[in-house]
Amino acid sequence: MATKKEYTKEEKIKKEKNRLKGIFKNLDENKRKLVTPLIEKAAFMSVELDILQDNIQVNGWTSKYQNGANQWGEKRSPEADAYIALSKNYTTIIKQLTELAPPAERKKSRLALLREE
Repeated sequence: MATKKEYTKEEKIKKEKNRLKGIFKNLDENKRKLVTPLIEKAAFMSVELDILQDNIQVNGWTSKYQNGANQWGEKRSPEADAYIALSKNYTTIIKQLTELAPPAERKKSRLALLREE
């Protein structure tokens, strides 16, 4: 049975960058310069969110704490806080990229292609 290849963090980021760049390949040069930093940030955030999500699935959303001898309890874990903040920023970047994305090119039906001939 073949096992699935595990990618490094850098490889995952590169794959996500390439996927996003493919979406924006038809943009004019000026817009492409504008979206390139957003793509790099979005790719990084996407991979980091996956890592944080895996951590939260294993360890949960809360962690125990103790302040002094008598004060202790549970609070949201640092990973959960980072996940929430990063997901908000990621959503904002994806929204910006969506607004800059070129319109989807629809495939023409065979009938439409015949009409054009």
